[in-house]
Amino acid sequence: MRYIIIGAGAVGGAVGGRLAEAGHEVVLVARGAHLTALRAGGLRLVTPEGPRVHRLPAVAGPAELGELRPDDVLVLTVKTQDGEAALGDWGAAPVAGGGSAAERLPVVCAQNGVESGRLALRRFRRVYGVCVWLPATFVEPGTVAAAGTPLTGILHLGRYPDGTDDTLRRIAADLETAHFEAPVVPDVARWQYAKLLGNLANAIEAVSGVLTSEAGRELFTRVRAEGTAVLDAAGIAYAGEEEQAAARGDKITFKPFDGSPRRGGSSWQSLDRGTGTIEADYLNGEIALLGRLHGVPTPLNDLLQRLANTFARERRPAGSMPVTELVRRADEAVASVPEGGAARPR
Repeated sequence: MRYIIIGAGAVGGAVGGRLAEAGHEVVLVARGAHLTALRAGGLRLVTPEGPRVHRLPAVAGPAELGELRPDDVLVLTVKTQDGEAALGDWGAAPVAGGGSAAERLPVVCAQNGVESGRLALRRFRRVYGVCVWLPATFVEPGTVAAAGTPLTGILHLGRYPDGTDDTLRRIAADLETAHFEAPVVPDVARWQYAKLLGNLANAIEAVSGVLTSEAGRELFTRVRAEGTAVLDAAGIAYAGEEEQAAARGDKITFKPFDGSPRRGGSSWQSLDRGTGTIEADYLNGEIALLGRLHGVPTPLNDLLQRLANTFARERRPAGSMPVTELVRRADEAVASVPEGGAARPR
C-alpha cells in the first residue's frame, strides 16, 4: 500500500515521516514554501529520538502522479476548512485499470472535528475516520516536530459512519510498525466526539495562549460543559474521560524537541503562521450548530468561534488577548442569553 498524505503539515508530516522510516511507501502533498522545501531538502522530522530527513516524493496535486495505483491509500490531513477542495481534486483523479479515486480508493480522514467524514462520503465510496491523538508542530517549511514518546500518537480507526473491514486492519498494522497505536473500532465517531469536546479549548489557546492559568482552565471547564450538554441533548454518544484516560495511559508523554515549553495546538499554529483561516467553525461551531438544532444555548462556544475567526481573518497574533479579557467577554455572553435559553428551530 502506498500512502498519499494530503496535507503534509504537522499531523500529516508526522504520520508520513514515521510511515516512511518504517519502510512504507509515502507521497507527501503540500503547497507553497513547504512544498518547495520538501522538494529541495526532504522532510525533516524531529522527534525525541532526534531529527531525521526523509527524501520523499512531494507533489502539489494528483496531476503530478498521473494515474493513481489501485493499492493507494489517501490520507486526508488538511484542516477541515480545506477538506472540500482537497476531496474534489483527489476524488476525480484517475486510477490505473479504470475509474476514479472516489470510486475505487479508500480515503482516511485524520482531522479534528466530526465533519470531514460527511464531506468525504459525498464523493468517496470508502471512507474511514480517525480520532487523532498526536502532539505535533509545524516548525518551519520542510520541518515538522512530533514530541510524543514512547508512542508518537494514538489513532483510533473505523469506517465512516461505523464498522470495520480488512483494509482498515491493514492500515492499522502499518501504523503500528511506525510508532503509533492504532486501535480498530466499530464506533470511531464516539471517539471523535470525545476528542471534539477536548478540542473546544483550541480557540481559547488561539486567542489567549496555552491554558496555564487557573482562569483559562476554568473557562475551558465551562466551555466543555456547554459542549457536553449539547451532545447529551442531541443523543450523541461519546467516550467518557475515564475511558479516554485508560486508552492513553502513559503511552504518550510530551517531550519538546528543543527543550522549549509547549506551544499551542493546531488552531494556535494556524494563527501563528498567519494562514488567514482557522478550524473553529468545525469545533466550537459544531457545538453551536447542534445547540441551535436541539434548543440548547451555546454562548461560550459562539463567542470563541467568532473571536477565533476574527483573529484569523485579521491575522492577529496568536494568544494576544489577555485571558482576563476573554473571561470578561465570556461572562457577558452568558449573561446575554435570554431567560429560558435558545428556542428550538421550527
